[in-house]
Amino acid sequence: MSRVAKTPIVIPTGVEVSLSGKSFTVKGKSEQMSFDIHENVNVEVNENVIQVKWDDAVKNAKAQAGTVRASISNMVTGVSKGFEKKLTLIGVGYRAQVQGNKLTLSLGYSNPVQYILPEGIKIEAPSQTELVVKGSDKQRVGQVASEIRAFRPPEPYKGKGVRYADEYVARKEAKKK
Repeated sequence: MSRVAKTPIVIPTGVEVSLSGKSFTVKGKSEQMSFDIHENVNVEVNENVIQVKWDDAVKNAKAQAGTVRASISNMVTGVSKGFEKKLTLIGVGYRAQVQGNKLTLSLGYSNPVQYILPEGIKIEAPSQTELVVKGSDKQRVGQVASEIRAFRPPEPYKGKGVRYADEYVARKEAKKK
């Protein structure tokens, strides 16, 4: 049984937390995020600690409390530190360029792939074959990284494609005569 919901969340310095009814808001240096709390879950803010409580009489209240606690923890971490996903382009001629809020990928197709960055997401290209997706919303960072990877997922024979930096691609042996 998971004990995620019981763990308190410590609020770091520079982060403001406010609770009004069932709406929870977290403010950081430059970001502000809000979350609607499930009806069977209560959130208590005491000085610099957030505690999640639930009603044991309701069937799935503990599961909802774990979800609420994880979401609030991700929001606090997002506005204080942020999240990032690293992508690697592997293949001859595969490269990436970032220009403002547009990402241009050369992935072996006849035309380059253009990707417009959503609000709140930044992409850095330390080299032509590396990308770093950054943002304060963990779900959105993962979604953008997944969409970029979907343009050319890694294939199992040569390993070419866009992959996460820590991803393992199982390689297959070519067909023999």
